[in-house]
Amino acid sequence: MTAPLASTIEQVLRPVVGGDLPVRLVVWDGSEAGPAGAPVVRLNSPDAIRRLLWAPGELGAAQAYVTGELDVDGDLNSALEHLWKVVRDRGLTGIRPTPAVLAGVARIARDAGALGAPAQPPATQARVRGRLHSLIRDRAAISHHYDLSNDFYALILDPQMAYSSGYWTDSSESHGLEDAQRDKLDLVCRKIGLRPGMRLLDIGCGWGSLSLHAAQHYGAEVVGVTLSREQKAFIDARIRERGLEDRVEIRIQDYREIPDGPFDAVASLEMGEHVGQRNYPVYAAALFNNVVPGGRVLVQQMSRRGKHPGGGAFIESFIAPDMHMRPVGETLGFLEAAGLEVEGVQGMRRDYVRTLEAWYARFEENHDAAVAMMGEEVARVWRLYLVGALRSFAERRMGVEQILCSRPEAGL
Repeated sequence: MTAPLASTIEQVLRPVVGGDLPVRLVVWDGSEAGPAGAPVVRLNSPDAIRRLLWAPGELGAAQAYVTGELDVDGDLNSALEHLWKVVRDRGLTGIRPTPAVLAGVARIARDAGALGAPAQPPATQARVRGRLHSLIRDRAAISHHYDLSNDFYALILDPQMAYSSGYWTDSSESHGLEDAQRDKLDLVCRKIGLRPGMRLLDIGCGWGSLSLHAAQHYGAEVVGVTLSREQKAFIDARIRERGLEDRVEIRIQDYREIPDGPFDAVASLEMGEHVGQRNYPVYAAALFNNVVPGGRVLVQQMSRRGKHPGGGAFIESFIAPDMHMRPVGETLGFLEAAGLEVEGVQGMRRDYVRTLEAWYARFEENHDAAVAMMGEEVARVWRLYLVGALRSFAERRMGVEQILCSRPEAGL
């Protein structure tokens, strides 16, 4: 007689998870295993097993989650916080499955009817082709993420549509996401010394929060560059609404193709992660070449230590193909090698935790609207993305820094 699947899975996974299951497992055949009171993980289809068999670990689990073949009851953030605590407490980093475990997984797949060809990748999984960080591939990678839907992003972001960490100067409940993003934009403008009439280059301008803020509140003349046509259309509409046609120009343009520098100042907010490791010296040189001697450059960028510089299998496959992060010290080395002088580094990891908490709360408040607009699979991708990012910053696997540089003047 075949044992209930949940019990079989529990026995096979015991050496992998270092003891009892950290979750309550509920399988489609009605069987259950694991401690009562733990977060409930549901395997709703044999395809969940099939995906985990062909793509063990994060990618297979993410594929199963976004398709609904695997689900988690209740708040996903609380469940993942619990799982990461178990990982830390049991010292489960760097586990390699033994032959006995692999044989057990094969037995589970057989009993579940999950043997056979791999399941098709989810429709939301990125499909980019071509040479890594070529102009064509970079445009495709950016389009996958940023051309999703302006209306969808408006459900998550603040009214300024700032898609980078805010700067939380007040801990009171009345100080919200919009305040933190405005304070971040002011901080950037002050650091680079913006004054009326100065020319600012905004590399990777997103939905224009900095470009519009710098023009409207600091009197700057701004050129913003993006590879997303959806973003350009959005910003152009706001430029017309605010009467800023004479002060803001938005271009579909790669950072390697800017023809009219140098500018009085340059800013690039959470775009450097997308240029790749090999191309980062090219990006740093573009920052240097596009600012006047004595001018300031501000880079706000995420950092990451250890393995998975792309953020892990889920991020790399569903959210930001070809992204590369590194320890902040290595980034400083690239910027200095390009000729820039580092003036200061400000860590903002805790600010990103609060920003992601706010984005996640807005997503959950607008979840039904997100599903109606984009479909259930996209909504599941974004819930997993926001929660995964929140946990990464909260548990110090990732950081974010504002790096202020200047281009030295001759003889100084």
